[in-house]
Amino acid sequence: QVQLAESGGGSVQPGGSLRLACTASRSTNSLHYMGWSRQRPGEQRELLAIVTSGEMTNYADSVAGRFFISRDNAARSTYLQMNNLKPEDTAVYYCSAGYNGPREFWGQGTQVFVSS
Repeated sequence: QVQLAESGGGSVQPGGSLRLACTASRSTNSLHYMGWSRQRPGEQRELLAIVTSGEMTNYADSVAGRFFISRDNAARSTYLQMNNLKPEDTAVYYCSAGYNGPREFWGQGTQVFVSS
């Protein structure tokens, strides 16, 4: 069992930046992937970015070039740097992780508001 806790959400103006953090309750060295998703009001959850244990990254088209994921196993954490934020980025952002298998772990989410 891995518990994940997100932090760093809040309110920001369009064009601004935020950095989200997700810290795990145990070592992340063996986690095959860590990732970030979001859920906008009335929509399904959308996978935004993942980083593998080999530091390979992949992004959804909607955030590629603006959002950047990183991973620090020493800190048991993953981060999502979000730049040039737009009002449509307003959502609850979730951290997830998994080993080599079907089971996934999810955090409780952190709210991001982008508004002038």
